[in-house]
Amino acid sequence: MKRTLITSALPYANGYIHLGHAAGAYLPADIYARYLRISGNEVLYVCGSDEHGVAITISAEKEKVSPQEIVDKYHNANKDAFEKFGMSFDIYSRTSLPVHHEVAREFFADFLKKGYLVEKEEEQFYDATADMFLPDRYVEGVCPNCSYDRARGDQCDSCGAYYNQLDLKNPVSIITGKTPEVRKTSHWYFEFNKFQEFLENYIDSKKNDWKDNVVAQTKSWLKAGLAERAVTRDMKWGVTLDGIEGLSADKTAGKVLYVWFDAVFGYISASKIWAEQNNQDWKKWWQDRDTRYLAFIGKDNIVFHTLIFPAYLHGRGDYILPDNVPANEFLNLEGEKFSKSRNWSIDLKDFFVDFPEPQYNDSLRYTLAMNMPETKDADFTWKDFQVRNNNELAAIFGNFVNRSLQFIHKNFEGKVPTLSSKYSDLLIDWGKLTTGADEEFAEKFKDKYSVNDYDVISALMHGIQKSAEMFDRFRFRDAITEIMNVARAANKYFNDEEPWKKVKTDSDYAAKTLFVCAQLVRSLSVLFAPIIPHTCKKIALITGYDTYCGEPGTTIKGNDFLNAALPMLPQGQNTNMPEILFTRIEDETIAGQTAKLGDLQSKQAAEPEEDLIEISDFQKVKLRTAKIISAEKIKKSKKLLKLQVEIGESRRQILAGIAEFYEPEYLVGKTIVVVANLKPAKLMGEESQGMMLAASLDGKLCFVTPEIDMPSGAEVK
Repeated sequence: MKRTLITSALPYANGYIHLGHAAGAYLPADIYARYLRISGNEVLYVCGSDEHGVAITISAEKEKVSPQEIVDKYHNANKDAFEKFGMSFDIYSRTSLPVHHEVAREFFADFLKKGYLVEKEEEQFYDATADMFLPDRYVEGVCPNCSYDRARGDQCDSCGAYYNQLDLKNPVSIITGKTPEVRKTSHWYFEFNKFQEFLENYIDSKKNDWKDNVVAQTKSWLKAGLAERAVTRDMKWGVTLDGIEGLSADKTAGKVLYVWFDAVFGYISASKIWAEQNNQDWKKWWQDRDTRYLAFIGKDNIVFHTLIFPAYLHGRGDYILPDNVPANEFLNLEGEKFSKSRNWSIDLKDFFVDFPEPQYNDSLRYTLAMNMPETKDADFTWKDFQVRNNNELAAIFGNFVNRSLQFIHKNFEGKVPTLSSKYSDLLIDWGKLTTGADEEFAEKFKDKYSVNDYDVISALMHGIQKSAEMFDRFRFRDAITEIMNVARAANKYFNDEEPWKKVKTDSDYAAKTLFVCAQLVRSLSVLFAPIIPHTCKKIALITGYDTYCGEPGTTIKGNDFLNAALPMLPQGQNTNMPEILFTRIEDETIAGQTAKLGDLQSKQAAEPEEDLIEISDFQKVKLRTAKIISAEKIKKSKKLLKLQVEIGESRRQILAGIAEFYEPEYLVGKTIVVVANLKPAKLMGEESQGMMLAASLDGKLCFVTPEIDMPSGAEVK
């Protein structure tokens, strides 16, 4: 297998990592990195904090500290949480470092020379008192669509409409509270349209290997056609443009690279820093065709890693492209979306405060892995965490390890049993089984030892083969299920062999049974190492066998994962007294954790009375079904689509802020719900004769449609 470069999406340094983040882009990448290392592959796993952008500066202003203090706070907190969680990054870097600024500027300068960047002049709000242009989040005013008086510069949180910030009525700078001026400014746009054909061919070559959701979302962007995209902003915090050849100082003053442009280069800058620290060549990871690059992300970052970053890498030249982008869907919490504002969230750092024992780090990793949102949104519940810990890790895996080693200490002086002459060929015959023995040999093996011996070794071989196959296909839940099935088979073997009886009547047979059990303990510690590394290190200390758990920076060994099928613990080896690997989690502990979550129903009930409306108020709103006849983008607007809709016998034009969520072609023929008696409003110079209804949550949006096919003009009650 090729050497493998692995990246996880850079977490934004203005908040703490929660369990949803962990299950999306980080745990799967860590499990896979550990699996590859244990399998004898050369791996570089890089990540780090994304530390630029408007959200950082707003957080800094709210807390009355500098942006650097904000990113330092969250970078250090998240780095510490990742370490406790067992993440095996080779480096966890940050985009505020000088090396990253240098890398991002080099890409920008190269694109400028090659003609991939075009300068455009546009109008923007400017705060003369603060002496700065105002990004969208720095402006508030009255929504041009619904008249909500605290609408942001680009979107109304009340009605969901998108618009150009200059359409905002009564705009106010959130910096000084004063009315901003309108001034002209210049920005540089990356011409993605020049990469349309290349990206279409690239994605087409991956369509049979990548997840369906990744391919579908990517192709929807390509179908709509790639457009120019701004790569600079008027800000002081970020990667500056000063001194770049070909740009005048007056043009670059007060400008930085847009965070979505510079952040992806954090993977490369982190690799450079790691290479410098370890006397390595970073180019073999990014410019050698023998390297395979995997980008682990959540579904909200798909196009950045399937289209945007590949366009940059191809545009620069000599860089490899992602071989796969195994994006996960979202993890919910107790049936609801994660939301820190509603106290419906569990941060990693808080989990470690309540569960400080390292065993629970592994319990969390295992539970998240078994609920990983690989193909659809999944759910974390505290009850499931309890069940996974008690009924699987403790009762199956932990129980087998403990009972086997306890029996060895009680009956064999704590040493791996020595095989008698009757069973002395077991090592050789075991090895023959793993190389694919024929049916005749299998029957002889069963007669010579026992059917139970054959069954458990076969279960081990099957579990290793199937789990490796599932890992290689990024099907982590299936892989871990296969490994736990080996632990189940090991428990069954112990029960069926009844060593507590045999030790009294046939000590040689009992020794053979416990020799097999000791080997299975070692094998399981290897197989579980990518998922629960802390526990497997503990088992290594107990057995005295140096089990490699896939830590970074370790010399490459042979394929320990496949070799877990072989009996490697020497006869007569001393073992240490075993300890309980997983203690039970009681009901009261789970009840206490559940009680900490915000109660959605009580919060809704506590809403102030004045927010409630009478039925007569609602009856004023006339909702009707409408069929979309045509849809097109509006020039100079990234968020508005112009829809021609049919409502019964009439036709109307409606502007909807859904351009970032739907392509125009997809909408044609769809039945939607609209407010049919809304006063016309002007947006971006176009008249909107109604409002399209859509559901919105955590930055996602989908239009409302009837469950069954309904004619246009039907009343919605």
